[in-house]
Amino acid sequence: MNVIQTTIPDVLIFEPKVFGDERGFFLESYNQKTFEKVVGRKVEFVQDNHSKSSKGVLRGLHYQLPPYSQGKLVQCVVGEIFDVAVDLRQTSPSFGRWVGVNLSAQNKRQIWIPEGFAHGFLVVSDVAECFYKTTNYYAPEFERGIRWDDPTLGIDWPLSGQFNLSEKDKAQPLWNNIHFFE
Repeated sequence: MNVIQTTIPDVLIFEPKVFGDERGFFLESYNQKTFEKVVGRKVEFVQDNHSKSSKGVLRGLHYQLPPYSQGKLVQCVVGEIFDVAVDLRQTSPSFGRWVGVNLSAQNKRQIWIPEGFAHGFLVVSDVAECFYKTTNYYAPEFERGIRWDDPTLGIDWPLSGQFNLSEKDKAQPLWNNIHFFE
């Protein structure tokens, strides 16, 4: 497993070793011992999610407040997405910064987004399917979000034109009106 640092030290990209031949491929997509050694702490995943979306669908930016904050290990198993994490931890040196990476069925990468971050993604292929593990259960009363196009963040989303967002995501508040992490 190759671990790639991002510009935000706590957000990591995991790139598996792929063993392939004319029959197909094999990879180890998750190993708890390896993951915890790299992350530097015990992590317990309690929920797996699966989404399917078409090109131009933008999901996010979402997060949950304590005590239901979620860490996420995200992978794209069909197509390609541009995945974004925004640091909401007020005491962090990277507070207010974002990192974006392309995850695809082809590169087989995963991104680790710890608790205290907002998360979202944009589908850049015709269709994409994503699997992600979370460290806490979905708790709608603790769910929050940030507008995807907030000028304070200045996220450089790929593609141009209109994105396809849920009504909830269209109505998310701007940076100055959200709840941050201590």
